Amino acid sequence: MSGVAVRALALAEAPAILALHTAAASAGGGLAREPNEMALDYIEAAIIKSLASGVALGAWAGATMAGEIHASRMGPRQFCHNLTDLTVAVHPDFQGRGIGAALFEALFAAAATLTPKVERIELMCREGNLGALRLYQRLGFAIEGRFRRRVRLSDGTVEDDLAMAKVLL
Repeated sequence: MSGVAVRALALAEAPAILALHTAAASAGGGLAREPNEMALDYIEAAIIKSLASGVALGAWAGATMAGEIHASRMGPRQFCHNLTDLTVAVHPDFQGRGIGAALFEALFAAAATLTPKVERIELMCREGNLGALRLYQRLGFAIEGRFRRRVRLSDGTVEDDLAMAKVLL
């Protein structure tokens, strides 16, 4: 991951995040939204929530956003030890360089500094996103549940959505 710096995001970077997500979705990545479903207000809302209650990080190669990860807390007190609504995206031009793993490691480190303490990080992964699934399992995420036939891809294929979590204790 030479030449890439991971740092906290600011809301002002929402347009760069939108461009990143649109590029990743256009390349057929694992994002749930298709390119035409991406919108600045959606990105801003996710970043605002993550900055307020969780973590939002970007990976930068010079002036180019190469990747982004964010996660937030659910809200009710009984769930405050969880980070959820996790989204990670790596620009297609930067995939395969360890940026996704570096973003997750930075997320784990940032989560360890939060109060109340974060003990669990949750994400969803469609079963056909094998590269992401391997990465998540390598990073310590385990499959905890399966939502059968939950995801309908643009070509009409239907896949299961896998609920995954990493316990940080």
